[in-house]
Amino acid sequence: MISPALPSQFCLQDLAAITGRVCELRVNRCQAEADREARTWFDSIGLYDDRKKSKFLNYGKFDLFAALSFPDADLKHLVTCLIFFFWAFSTDDLSDEGDLQSRPDDVQAGHEVSVRVVNEPGAPRPEYPYAAMFYDLLQRFRETSTPGAYKRFIRAWEEWSGSQVTQSRNRSQDRIPSVDEFILMRRATIGGAMVEAIVEYSLDLDLPDEVFEHPIIRAMSDATNDLMTWPNDLCSFNKEQSDGDYQNLVFCIMNERKVGLQEGIDILTEMLAQRVNDYVELKNNLPSFGDDVDKELARYLHALENFVQGTVLWYYLSPSKTYRKVMSQLHFLI
Repeated sequence: MISPALPSQFCLQDLAAITGRVCELRVNRCQAEADREARTWFDSIGLYDDRKKSKFLNYGKFDLFAALSFPDADLKHLVTCLIFFFWAFSTDDLSDEGDLQSRPDDVQAGHEVSVRVVNEPGAPRPEYPYAAMFYDLLQRFRETSTPGAYKRFIRAWEEWSGSQVTQSRNRSQDRIPSVDEFILMRRATIGGAMVEAIVEYSLDLDLPDEVFEHPIIRAMSDATNDLMTWPNDLCSFNKEQSDGDYQNLVFCIMNERKVGLQEGIDILTEMLAQRVNDYVELKNNLPSFGDDVDKELARYLHALENFVQGTVLWYYLSPSKTYRKVMSQLHFLI
């Protein structure tokens, strides 16, 4: 277990500059209109009282997050992407910070309600608000997505939802996993595979299953998941340690390698830079799937890179993160 005695400060490098070597920052101009539509939908769910709802929506800056992450989506698809964020973050908060933080059996029960939404798509909309949000999200997703993208989203959701149970169990047992174990679990808890399916949906891309089954594409998926996930753990470290939450890759590194906080931060930052190099090498070795598929794949990878950079920049703006500096490249977006 990590000693609670930590230094009063630590230095964090410019993470957006590291990922920015391969990931472009752009913004969707439908941001304001999509935010209005998505907020109207969220109001209808009745999940929070007015005070908590205002804090969730305004502090979260999910409209900017979506605009940065899906710069080429049209209005309808951007609204769905925002609904995805509202559902995913409110559900994640339930097990991360809410009543179910260390109650794996209750997290499992909520998971089972949502399983019924997947298995019985023609059933009535559930009353449980988190499952009702999921129900609405899937309805919108099915309207335009390809069967392959929908299948990939459901498979990713099953992995993500199950990982919430695992993470809650680790918290309840005050357990710090190994670095390798945590990296694998973290790819699931951040919902990276769901993000990939939402990226497909956002542009109505039509990619065959064989593309996603190719080992290089799988390796690129792991790399982009890590590029999204590791900056989150770096930026949210201060909040999580103050809450006594040790489910963070920095803590895993400190615990496994027996190093202090700054060294743990520096090791993870170096790991992040290496993952950028890994991604570049993998992209340079992409196989050809034929001209038509290659064009769709190029659009998909560019969109996924947009998402990564949008996510990293959003970490700087989220009040749950420790590093609040708004970089100059963001000024034209806010």
